[in-house]
Amino acid sequence: MSHLDTIKNLAKNIRIDILEMTSNANSGHPGGSLSATDIVSVLYGSILNYDSSNPKWEDRDRFVLSKAHACPVLYAALAETGYFDKSELMTFRKLNSRLQGHAHIKTPGVEMSGGSLGQGLSFGVGVSLAAKVDQKNYRTFVLLGDGELNEGQVWEAIMSANKYKLDNLVAVVDKNGIQNDRFTHQVMDMSPIINKWAAFGWETYTVNGHEIADIHKIFNSLDYANEKPKVIIADTVKGKGVSFMENRVEWHYKSPDKYQLEMALNEIGVIL
Repeated sequence: MSHLDTIKNLAKNIRIDILEMTSNANSGHPGGSLSATDIVSVLYGSILNYDSSNPKWEDRDRFVLSKAHACPVLYAALAETGYFDKSELMTFRKLNSRLQGHAHIKTPGVEMSGGSLGQGLSFGVGVSLAAKVDQKNYRTFVLLGDGELNEGQVWEAIMSANKYKLDNLVAVVDKNGIQNDRFTHQVMDMSPIINKWAAFGWETYTVNGHEIADIHKIFNSLDYANEKPKVIIADTVKGKGVSFMENRVEWHYKSPDKYQLEMALNEIGVIL
């Protein structure tokens, strides 16, 4: 099996985990988790330097899930890469579980507690600046939603990252075009997103957020010593991988029932 095939298999398993845990919990955010799956799979399958047996390893790369409601994709990635046993995924959103409805630092491998949108990039700026001060080589990757860009705090962080020449910081925008209960252009049209980031001095890239080879290529091409923060605008599909969820507003926050779960798993290629 090639390296890219291994990542694709990881993405398949993560999608299965997302569907099973949200169905079991009868709640969660499957749509935005599925749209980010291929991005997260490339990061955990190839790009990030980490040690799942030592989550607090000082020199690890940091992954910050700013769109913390999409935590099923992160929990699945962490379980699939050995941070905790996969059986724990079935405790998602249960009382006293480590796997709450928004990512929380009590979960091994989670760098930041989330909830209110717009905060992750500011956190990432601080972590990246700390690496510079401490003369460390670790990198910070922050995943944001496109609807999240409505938050003013995001743009303060964008300005700060350029000022401090944080070339060890990479932002990825999961541009799936849907936020909460409607399409993003109906709420606050941010297009053209890439021009706005470029105007603030960021190095900008675009990619099909479901083409694993292309995502992998861009991450591997980044220059982490050019005094410029980077942003990758990933064009994605909400609910990617499950036909009846794709680009449907209602699957932002809706969990599949048992019948829908069976149909979804069948589409992904699970033989039941």
